[in-house]
Amino acid sequence: MVSAFAQAQDAPSEERQPATPSMTDEEAAKAVAGCAACGTGMIFILVTALVLNIVILVWVARDAKARGMDNVVMWIILIVFTHFIGLIVYLFARTQGNLVPCPHCSNKRLAASAKCPHCGNA
Repeated sequence: MVSAFAQAQDAPSEERQPATPSMTDEEAAKAVAGCAACGTGMIFILVTALVLNIVILVWVARDAKARGMDNVVMWIILIVFTHFIGLIVYLFARTQGNLVPCPHCSNKRLAASAKCPHCGNA
């Protein structure tokens, strides 16, 4: 007994039926447009996530420096590798208090700090 697959292999190529019906030009254009829209959406999401991550890194670096934290680089590395989880950890671990402008350099500093971390003045 010969299987249907073996019979199809032995048949001449003009007798074989295509596995899927061919698409019309309109259907092909819709498929291409759908793929382009999906790809554009994914690129938009990736670029937005990258920009948001950079904004968070800059904010954490400035905030940690203004609060007089010595380990700014450690926090940046933590956030680079853990993203939003690292941001949540930073928000709970940072020095608490209000930031006020320094009268000497006008940069923000922690109100309770003895010296400004930017200019070193009291």
